[in-house]
Amino acid sequence: MTISQPQPRTIKIAIVEDKASFRRGLQAIFDLTPGIEYVCMCGSAEEALVSIPKAGADLVLMDLNLPGLSGIECTRQLKRLCPSLPVVMLTIEEDSERVFAALRAGATGYLLKASTPVEIIEGIELVARGGSPMSAIVARRVVESFHGAAEPSSQSPALSKRETEVLEQIALGKRIKQVAGELGVSDTTIQTYLRRIYEKLQVHSQAQAVARFLR
Repeated sequence: MTISQPQPRTIKIAIVEDKASFRRGLQAIFDLTPGIEYVCMCGSAEEALVSIPKAGADLVLMDLNLPGLSGIECTRQLKRLCPSLPVVMLTIEEDSERVFAALRAGATGYLLKASTPVEIIEGIELVARGGSPMSAIVARRVVESFHGAAEPSSQSPALSKRETEVLEQIALGKRIKQVAGELGVSDTTIQTYLRRIYEKLQVHSQAQAVARFLR
């Protein structure tokens, strides 16, 4: 007797990008990738705020520099409309302040347009597994900011050394199991550290924790 295996769920993508040529490039990538399909293509933030809440997307790829409302403001408003919908910035911007502004607005991850198709697909799949993807260059900027940042203000409870180490690993887009391996502890221990971090910083996600600590 043959037991059929459950088919992996298709990841539905919404794209917000004003350049038609880049939209076509993303379409071509997704057309060739089993398990990923695009359900919404928007050329502006204003269009996205109307179309995406109706599209049934699992994830949004958001350009930063859009005509009219910026990608950061679009992300902020979209997260109010669809709080559980992950938004990944896909842009040419590498500036640290813009990265942190996007994270503060609710972005789950930050990929550069220079990323290869494989890196973009891996980032999407990481989000589907609950991770927070970041291009290597952006991740390095985040970690450098950790090391060079001033002590957190009195408004933000100080994190312990180990909690900061956990956040550094999370900022690199690593999953809980990977962080546990890097730090030589159990998955449960990392989950405990994350709960403490969320409580101290008064946030509800990994991306919000990174942005809150660096603000």
